[in-house]
Amino acid sequence: MPTSPIRSQYQTDTDAMQNFTIKPLVPATSLRTLAYEALKSAITNMDIYGQNGDIRLDERGLSQTLGVSRTPIREALTVLEQEGFVRNEPRRGVFVVKKTKREIVGMIQAWAALESMAARLACTRASDDDLQCMRKMFPEFFEGKPAEHLAEYSEANIRFHQKIISLGHCEVIQDLCSNLLMHVKGVRNIALREGDRASTSIAEHVQIIEALEARDADLSERLVRDHGLGLAVHVERYGHHLD
Repeated sequence: MPTSPIRSQYQTDTDAMQNFTIKPLVPATSLRTLAYEALKSAITNMDIYGQNGDIRLDERGLSQTLGVSRTPIREALTVLEQEGFVRNEPRRGVFVVKKTKREIVGMIQAWAALESMAARLACTRASDDDLQCMRKMFPEFFEGKPAEHLAEYSEANIRFHQKIISLGHCEVIQDLCSNLLMHVKGVRNIALREGDRASTSIAEHVQIIEALEARDADLSERLVRDHGLGLAVHVERYGHHLD
């Protein structure tokens, strides 16, 4: 039976939780594993920094939405807590973890290091088709002004950085970046609406694409690293809401 996304919203202490999309589970070898994968995917894709207050996850609601008992939900949440995605507060519940500005800046710096190495690897490992299709995959960087289509550009921005990670064909880098994604993604989307970050970001993306197309490993690595570190500086300057 085909599955369809089910949108689930859970009441937080101060705001309703938004953008929490989960697919119903299809029983297989391990319900805990399925619950873990569904919850991690939903949390990673949330805009956790686009809303105020704590984001509380309700075990009963998750159990009903996923169609399983609360036991695999609890087990999955325990693993997610160990990985730093959620925190369990006695007598209060389970909450999605939000990082401080200092922590986020450190995560962005780590992402910049990983992505820049992926860009270097892409220059020798990616196929010609993969590198040459970058312009077609991201027309948002070459057409119009970002302020006119900010939502579309925000989505393209995240896909662009994920694409560079994948082009490096290094599973270790991909795994490490997957655990940073939910925090870096949310901050990137907010940053695009602050100062002149959107226009600066587009110009830098175009330069990165050109360097990748030329298979210039040194330039690609430097441009991607500088681009990421530029975001860290931007968050330091504008990220007052993260404190």
